Amino acid sequence: MTYFGRGCDDAPVKVTLVGGAGGVGASAAFNLVLRGAYEIVIVDELPSQVESHVMDLAEVLEQRPGGSVRGGNVDDLRDADIVVVCAAAPLTVNTSRLSYLEVNARILDTIAGLISPVSTVIVVTNPVDPLVVRLNEQTALPRTRVLGYTLNDSLRFRTGLARALGVRPGSVDAWVIGEHGDSGVPLLDRVAVDDVLVQLAPEQAESAVSYLRTWYARHVALDSGRSSTWTSGLGVARMVEAIAGDTAELWPASILLDGEYGIAGTAIGVPVTLGRAGAVEVHEWDLSPGELAALRESAEVVRAAAASIGSPVTG
Repeated sequence: MTYFGRGCDDAPVKVTLVGGAGGVGASAAFNLVLRGAYEIVIVDELPSQVESHVMDLAEVLEQRPGGSVRGGNVDDLRDADIVVVCAAAPLTVNTSRLSYLEVNARILDTIAGLISPVSTVIVVTNPVDPLVVRLNEQTALPRTRVLGYTLNDSLRFRTGLARALGVRPGSVDAWVIGEHGDSGVPLLDRVAVDDVLVQLAPEQAESAVSYLRTWYARHVALDSGRSSTWTSGLGVARMVEAIAGDTAELWPASILLDGEYGIAGTAIGVPVTLGRAGAVEVHEWDLSPGELAALRESAEVVRAAAASIGSPVTG
């Protein structure tokens, strides 16, 4: 059943959430309902959970009308404007993102051939960077339409910086580029508070980078069975909004590089401008020699991981 908000015309943008019954997918659906008039389709192998979320979100539409939400199936990939891939193997305590590479690649392989060549895909499933490489190999999409969600690294860095600097949350602008993982590169010379560049003391930089580097390990060690549900759900919805609304916002996103930063043939997080065509511009920022070297090393980590994935299973 499809639930519509009051006064809803035909939804201008169809967003299909693959793995949408999980924590991140459901959080993304909730935030999308709050943010705009989208046609939201939840696709998952757990039909009871899909229907539960759809029934619940129907009452959200009574409070924030304008869109629609329903359960669907993989055929809803064929005409989606934006496909959000959240489907993944269950998290295991004290396990790195790269440990899920092979099994999650197989999940992506099952849907790659169903995605329309005019869709934009946001990969949320980890490890996101080698999976962006994989999806580029398995689809006819241009590289600018296969993007990995990597905002959380920068958000965690900003949180660590805000605590180290003693400033309010949301006042810090700072970026992490490279792999969404241990080899990501925090840009210490681009930190701003309320749009004013700041010079970090060594202990402030160390504290913020430590917070960033240890966040994932500390979180999975809790063995809570959940990921960064609320952060990712809101972040994905904002990313969808930037693409659907053609807002020309600057975002960190994993994308297959083609010579930028001297890197080609692999995907890492870099600054991009988002719009209806996906990444409408890939930005090459001036980096210090050390940052550029670290970024290229990070790209090689992703390249090796992507190369380790087995061939797609056919038949």
